[in-house]
Amino acid sequence: MSENSFTETSTQSWFSRLGGAFKGIIVGIILFVIAFPVLFLNEGRAVRTYKTLKEGAGQVISLDSGTVDPAYNGKLVHLTGEAITNDILSDVQFGISVNAIKLKRNVQMFQWQEKKKSTTKKKVGGGTKKVTRYDYTTIWSGKVIKSSSFKNVSGHENPQNMIYSSNVQTAKDVTLGGFDLSKSLVGKIGGHENYALDGSAEIPEGVSGKVKIHDGGFYVGADPLSPSVGDLKITFQIVTPQGISLISQQAGSTFEPFLSKTGKNLELLKVGTFSAASMFAAAKSSNTMITWLLRVGGFGLMFLGIVMVLSPLSVLADVLPFLGNLVGAATALVAFLIAAILSLLIIAVSWIVFRPLLGVGLIICSRCIGLPAKGNLETKKTFCIIPINNYNSDVT
Repeated sequence: MSENSFTETSTQSWFSRLGGAFKGIIVGIILFVIAFPVLFLNEGRAVRTYKTLKEGAGQVISLDSGTVDPAYNGKLVHLTGEAITNDILSDVQFGISVNAIKLKRNVQMFQWQEKKKSTTKKKVGGGTKKVTRYDYTTIWSGKVIKSSSFKNVSGHENPQNMIYSSNVQTAKDVTLGGFDLSKSLVGKIGGHENYALDGSAEIPEGVSGKVKIHDGGFYVGADPLSPSVGDLKITFQIVTPQGISLISQQAGSTFEPFLSKTGKNLELLKVGTFSAASMFAAAKSSNTMITWLLRVGGFGLMFLGIVMVLSPLSVLADVLPFLGNLVGAATALVAFLIAAILSLLIIAVSWIVFRPLLGVGLIICSRCIGLPAKGNLETKKTFCIIPINNYNSDVT
């Protein structure tokens, strides 16, 4: 086995595993409890966001970005146009100056990384044999990888810091027609492009002898074609003046977030030319996606928590590995059903708080999952599905 790869074998007794499983119950309970506020608060967030977007879509006014009309002061407005700036952004350390909305310096260091892969086999009597393989490879990374945590540090040491760091500069004065863009809106402008240095670029005196120009950027090290651990690549990106579309509240000749009746701020910006309707549609789709991701996350926390609480049962049965596997599968199924029922109930309770009719529908569905079917099966399926289909797709 090479010095950049090795395996380690360890064993664990049945009593040790059982003790670990009982300790894991505490962690499982914590995960189980955390799942409740995650699921409940997510539904409240989803409804507030939906109501905010609905309120905004009903009030927004599309304006000409070329002129500022005081009559729309305090109103939610939609504008499209070219975001421009006369600011010159400079990276003094590397002698870069460019007219741009943003100037970003990216620094990457050539470093060791550790990859670990383990396989565990159960033994008769409840013990386990674990084989772990450690592989060490080099990569370019924008963050310092702490080699002190490696299993085998010798020969795989990384520098503890980078002599140069990544940073972003942003123009202070960015305009859209007759309007000045607020700091929060400028921060939302994306569309980074690579800013490549040509071969005739001069190396600043402050870093002369330390860096060389390579592949459109700077290189710190002996040979860019054969990098060594600790070498750096320094590249640049810019956001140039470009067309944008925004929805925000007019505040004189600038903008500020629109405060909805739900107490949430509303401020949208997209690079390109988009109608107000399409921007709200995209925001609603994003809200739906985030809602489902958090629902899955909350369910996952609850499922994992229940599995950990029940894990001593499968460990006890692992005296005979095949029996432990059966018990493990059974406890996982039980955990799935309990997590599914409770997740639906929590979501239903939150909907009762925010949207009563939909909450009742979810409670009915959770009972359909938890109770055996009575009567005709097709009747039960239809009864469970109808309330879900009545949900507003913009929220769920």
